[in-house]
Amino acid sequence: MRIDAHHHLWDLDRRPQPWLTGPALDPIARTFRLDELRPLLAAHGIDATVVVQSSSSLPETRELLDIAAESDGLVAGVVGWADLTDPALPEVLAGLRGPLVGIRHQVQDEPDPRWLTRPEAHTGLRAVAAAGLVYDLLVTPVQLAAALDTARALPEVPFVLDHCAKPPIAAGGWEPWAGQITALAALPNVSCKLSGLITEADWEGWRPQDVLPYARHVLDAFGPERVMFGSDWPVATLAGRYADVFALAEQAVAALGAAERDAVFGGTAVRVYGLPADARPARAGAGS
Repeated sequence: MRIDAHHHLWDLDRRPQPWLTGPALDPIARTFRLDELRPLLAAHGIDATVVVQSSSSLPETRELLDIAAESDGLVAGVVGWADLTDPALPEVLAGLRGPLVGIRHQVQDEPDPRWLTRPEAHTGLRAVAAAGLVYDLLVTPVQLAAALDTARALPEVPFVLDHCAKPPIAAGGWEPWAGQITALAALPNVSCKLSGLITEADWEGWRPQDVLPYARHVLDAFGPERVMFGSDWPVATLAGRYADVFALAEQAVAALGAAERDAVFGGTAVRVYGLPADARPARAGAGS
């Protein structure tokens, strides 16, 4: 079964996305619904997906859960948003109905690079794990040290690192990102998404050889059994097509065995997020 473990959906008529500002983001400053993604998934043999929050909004999380419930199994899981610092977080999580598999907060936007290490954040992360959910880490290299300290301090919390922590591909940077990825991968409670890399490269002129060293370092560090493919659609369309992202991931895993490739393109996501193993295949034409 093939899984796209990271994409977004938003409807600007229903809810603003405050981060969609500036001319660089104009191409994606519009509504993106599942019916636009569905034929892309079908064309690449994707059987099911995980949709991920894009704003700090409980109403958005509920809307994504509704979309999943109406998707005929195509959206198999939702990584939503909830306030980690809310003392009532356990009750909030218990009240979210549907295929909620994880929680995420835009830590990359927090002014304090050590935000993740705050006691109230750790309390919230424990509540996420106690609810049987995964926590998605949205960080840049600036916050990687805090992410590492947090994952070490909370071995009971399953973490998934989004977008390989956004390495400085466009600038050709390698360290300290590479060393921190290796250190994070040494922790058994952390997995990683092979996603979001082309938007860290030069949007207009990136080439596979610019990106593949970063993808392969992640695969070497975590091992395919803890790496999962994600398209990061529609954000990725700033730098390329869905087909480009998929082809790049295929190049990254080309030297692996069949079972290892299957893990990256589905098995890891099923295991880590607890997705149903019998999702129905994507079908072009049936909108949601």
